[in-house]
Amino acid sequence: MTPREIAWEIVGREGGYVDDPDDPGGPTKWGVTLGTMRHLMLDLDGDGDVDARDVHALTQEQAVEIFLRHYFHKPRIDWLPGQLHATVFDMQVNAGSNAVKILQRLLRDIGQDVAVDGAIGPQTARAAEALEAEGAPLRDAYGIARREYYFGLADKRPQFRKYCRRRNGGKGGWIRRAEEFIAPRFHLSAAEFYARIRAWT
Repeated sequence: MTPREIAWEIVGREGGYVDDPDDPGGPTKWGVTLGTMRHLMLDLDGDGDVDARDVHALTQEQAVEIFLRHYFHKPRIDWLPGQLHATVFDMQVNAGSNAVKILQRLLRDIGQDVAVDGAIGPQTARAAEALEAEGAPLRDAYGIARREYYFGLADKRPQFRKYCRRRNGGKGGWIRRAEEFIAPRFHLSAAEFYARIRAWT
């Protein structure tokens, strides 16, 4: 799958305009936040400022171009093994540089000597390539680490729990999103999921 195809999948996964008061990103459309649009100075309605009206005006095509330029190529996700492109790209859109920090912590846990600085450079790229050459299931390992990152956020901040757990008690959007990139055998069963969130009730 090409980076552009992945970007279109992310746009479809993110959906249209949302302004959730519990989301620190503020108004968002197709996964692009108001903060990102202000940083990029995207005054789409030409009124001299960047606000929620500009977020409303954002098209899917514009979102794809933003993602490719600022969330795939700029953080150098293309330096990583191909098996990681889709999941790290998706997480970069969802969590910024934390996406790379999750990978770097994972690499350190597996025994690679890398800095956890949120930036992909030769050191991080070589470490990931070395593990891939050894046959390490990096995509699954990263997806599991990503899932735990989401759980950790919800452990600390109760307002985030609605993103991990649905009203009916099932897996919420963050957990389902992480598991899209994990082999089915590593998905949490309903019982395992409930055990992980039991302390929240």
